[in-house]
Amino acid sequence: MAGSLINNFPHDGVVTINRVILKPEYSVDDLQERVAMLCENVKTYHSTTGFVGGFVSLNSGAVSNEGSTVGQAVESPLKGKEALIITFWKSFAEHEESHKSETFQPLFKDVLALCENGNEEVAYEMLWSGAAYDVEEAKAAQQAKEMYAA
Repeated sequence: MAGSLINNFPHDGVVTINRVILKPEYSVDDLQERVAMLCENVKTYHSTTGFVGGFVSLNSGAVSNEGSTVGQAVESPLKGKEALIITFWKSFAEHEESHKSETFQPLFKDVLALCENGNEEVAYEMLWSGAAYDVEEAKAAQQAKEMYAA
């Protein structure tokens, strides 16, 4: 049976998203170095106080023409300069406490120095997550769909 997308993430957990747009004088390497330091701090000091996991992703420039309804864009203008820092927490209160940490704040300020857009971290309630089926599960799901779907 397919497991959850983020192991040990509670059904009522919180997802936070930071959107970073790099200032022109900084590189993706600068971002990776500073975010790595920040993420290591969160894993070290907050794995036992609400942190479940996270990831950082960089705008690749690709725009899905199949998934977009706002025209047929060729490439995102933020390619290579926009990143998302996405974290998973047991609760919003535990997330907020992590930001008050004396070890976290200097590293957080180092990341913010890279941002041309300031920072707004939005918290989302999880509505659904799931991992892909393995081959056998996918076959069974397809057969059930064909048999019972109207």
